[in-house]
Amino acid sequence: MKTWSISLFILSLLILITSSDTSARRTHLTAEQLDRLQNIQTILTTVITLTEEGRGAADSIQNTVTQRLREIGYTVTTDPQQPHDVEFKVKCEERKTWTGTTPEGSDAELTDAPARLWKGPACLFTYSLDGKDLGWRKEVRTSFEDTIAAAQTEGKTKSGQYALEQLAQRVAVYDFPVLISAEWGQTQRLLKLVQEASTHRLRKLKILSVLHDLHSEEALPELTEIMKDKDLAQEAIVALAGVGIDSLPILIDLFETTKQLDIQTAAAKALGDLAGSTGDPRCIPPLLQYLNQALPRIKTSEDINFPVLTAVVWSLGKLRDDNSMAPMAELNQRVWLIYDKSPEMAELREATSWTYKQIDLDGHVS
Repeated sequence: MKTWSISLFILSLLILITSSDTSARRTHLTAEQLDRLQNIQTILTTVITLTEEGRGAADSIQNTVTQRLREIGYTVTTDPQQPHDVEFKVKCEERKTWTGTTPEGSDAELTDAPARLWKGPACLFTYSLDGKDLGWRKEVRTSFEDTIAAAQTEGKTKSGQYALEQLAQRVAVYDFPVLISAEWGQTQRLLKLVQEASTHRLRKLKILSVLHDLHSEEALPELTEIMKDKDLAQEAIVALAGVGIDSLPILIDLFETTKQLDIQTAAAKALGDLAGSTGDPRCIPPLLQYLNQALPRIKTSEDINFPVLTAVVWSLGKLRDDNSMAPMAELNQRVWLIYDKSPEMAELREATSWTYKQIDLDGHVS
């Protein structure tokens, strides 16, 4: 009983750690709030800039925020008297004031979450619906924490002005429009943006990343089409796993028929993600078939397709299947009998060991 209690605690902890920003946060919103967020069109933007000497000029950052939101189709106003669906707030400070940890969700563990110990220049992005802060927090910071020293190095006499100039540059490149659209669940807006020829590849990759976290079934047709783009195919496959079980036939077909190793590897990973998130046993047979067909050929390292096999092995550990026990036990022996000190073999051995332990429940109990 004690062993099972510990296992359940560890599983709960892993779920909390691996929860995405969007999925962790959005579970706290009501159905009415979710519906309203998905239909946001007009945004009131409020920008506050503070230096150690008082208020700073906000025009540059305000204009950047307005322009970037308009670029992806939002209507933006800076007049609170005008009708609007939501208020988007940006607070930039020469010396960040500590605001404590986030009240809910896993935001504190994310790279662009408000840093608890940072005291240098920073811009905090938030939003409120009907005056209520819904707990979404993003922050960008300068590369330096000591503003006075940084300004002196650049020959600037006003540290506050210098800090705001540097923050304006960060706001200009930080993709908050994509992140806030994902937070609001606006899948179609993001899909439209990723399909536009003018959208930079890096931004497309970011969009595909957040689409994975949205778990939106309506994205399935568009993601299937995006996979035809060789530069985006792998990321589109990962996003497909986030759609849910409806994407399973496409992922299986890709894994079994593609001749491109990078695509097959991505499909194997996606099947594992899907198995872990849905518990659907149909994710396992194509992976297990690959392993069973590969085993008889494995005599040396040259017989191993490391990227694909390693992805298959990791994915088999995401969902226990009794049929995986025997081939995983055989693979576990084979990879250690081959003399190979390469990083690829080291990762395969690690994956094999982890997966074998995951599916060997009798070994856990004993």
